[in-house]
Amino acid sequence: MTTPLMTTPLMTTPPMTTPLDIPTLDEIRATRQRIDPYIVRTPVWRWDAPEITEAVGPETELWLKLELFQKTGTFKPRGAVNNLLALDGPARQRGVTAVSAGNHAIAVAYAAQIFGSSAKVVMPKSAPPFRVAKARSYGAEVVLVDDVHIAFAEVHRIEAEEGRTFIHPYESRPTIVGQATVGLEFAEDAPPLDALIIPIGGGGLAAGIATAVKQMQPGCAIYGVEPTGADSMHRSFAAGSPQAIERVTTIADSLGAPRAEAYSFALCHHFLDEIVLVSDDELKSCMRLLFHSLKLAAEPACAASTAALLGPLRERLRGKRVGLILCGSNIGLDTYTKQTAPEKTEEEDR
Repeated sequence: MTTPLMTTPLMTTPPMTTPLDIPTLDEIRATRQRIDPYIVRTPVWRWDAPEITEAVGPETELWLKLELFQKTGTFKPRGAVNNLLALDGPARQRGVTAVSAGNHAIAVAYAAQIFGSSAKVVMPKSAPPFRVAKARSYGAEVVLVDDVHIAFAEVHRIEAEEGRTFIHPYESRPTIVGQATVGLEFAEDAPPLDALIIPIGGGGLAAGIATAVKQMQPGCAIYGVEPTGADSMHRSFAAGSPQAIERVTTIADSLGAPRAEAYSFALCHHFLDEIVLVSDDELKSCMRLLFHSLKLAAEPACAASTAALLGPLRERLRGKRVGLILCGSNIGLDTYTKQTAPEKTEEEDR
């Protein structure tokens, strides 16, 4: 049994003085039972292939939570289904709306379809065509706008004018409690962890997982990871309050939240030990590693936890039992091939 990792939290501001509405384990367990007919309990695998053992050392023990095998290809249906379950009949009849670069839109469309509702989702024009098509395949009406900032304004217009319920991609409490079931399952299905690494976009997944795991395994150090080009939560931790970023510049578009929000930030601030950053090149390298080692075609966001392990956290986590969240695989073949192709050397270009 390895010794739990002790770290110095990145949080430098005084503790919050306002009450924090922390979901209880009983609530998370009840939510897991409610959403069970509509999701899958994704596998937990021990990763001990030669490629990763060479990188982290044989004394480091790695466990993966494979949410890329979830319905619709990411963890997102957990929160989306939990939101639909919370709506009464008239609200479901009016329909739902969402804003997303793809994965949340797809999950909301899936949840609306299985409950006989309708979904009108707003996506930036830069969203991968693969994800737009997938949202439509579940019956969603897709509205394309110029960028993610305009997308939030448009979704609020739809909410007000059409009476649809807005399902927030990461700030809604039902969303966060739904995502918390990932952490509940991981803590139940893997050996006790010394550390856990979670990709962060808006922070709903990290807030939910950390809420569950810290209550079940208080000694587990929990790290969030963001791309350098979408570091809203990292900036928020440094400032001690939710912050926005001017623009998103990363290949990990599903981690490209334009700002942190109050509730998800508060839970992350309370439960996470630190936020680390990784580059797009590190994400690409780990996408290739996941394919070569595990034959997993991961989207960039899915490779973020591995990139943090092999980058900023490598030495601190050496010899520990570490959990990695592999969050999704919604990526088209052309995009995947382009992003994982090794860069040519100057000699090869001649």
